[in-house]
Amino acid sequence: MTELLHIKASPRADLSHSGKAAAGFIAALEKHRPGLRVREIDVWKADLPAFDGPLLAAKYARLAGRPFTPQEAESWAAIEELVQRLDAAEAILISTPMWNLSIPYRLKHYIDLVTQPGLSFRFDPQTGYTPLMRPRPVVAILASSGDFSEGPSWGRPDLATPYLRQALKFIGLRDVDIVPVGPTVGKPDDVLAAAEKAQAQLAALAARLARVNA
Repeated sequence: MTELLHIKASPRADLSHSGKAAAGFIAALEKHRPGLRVREIDVWKADLPAFDGPLLAAKYARLAGRPFTPQEAESWAAIEELVQRLDAAEAILISTPMWNLSIPYRLKHYIDLVTQPGLSFRFDPQTGYTPLMRPRPVVAILASSGDFSEGPSWGRPDLATPYLRQALKFIGLRDVDIVPVGPTVGKPDDVLAAAEKAQAQLAALAARLARVNA
């Protein structure tokens, strides 16, 4: 492994719990892979096009096998660039907080944009849906105010973990390790213990990925 794509989904960036955990994972991976290149997509800073108008029309044109209009072609080119950047990655790191039991809307927006027919999946009436992206390691760091390690936290379900697994699997990214960081709010000892537990898991993951992808 020589390159890692880091998709950052917290608006607090490196000050966030997910950002700090991601920095620890990258540092651990760099110990095993000196010279590792880390490319970033910060979903809060990236120019993610609105999925409406010509872009939506382009998707339906693609599904119908109709040629693009010039405006549709221009809109679709932006999507192709996002998908190509994701598909070029040898390994992927996603660092995200949990918002309202799920993920931030900007990360959902990014996933919606890269989940496109003919680019990341295809559909056949006889065989159904087929992912088009090759499998590769994906590590998702999920920071939450509560502790969801043993199930719901104060009656609140974790909808982020199953969504990320299924959304990524749908386009072919089925080798996903999700590392929770939580609680991030509460007694200082509990918050510290959760962070240390996550860092230990991430260090072990870094060592494993370095061996498997030598």
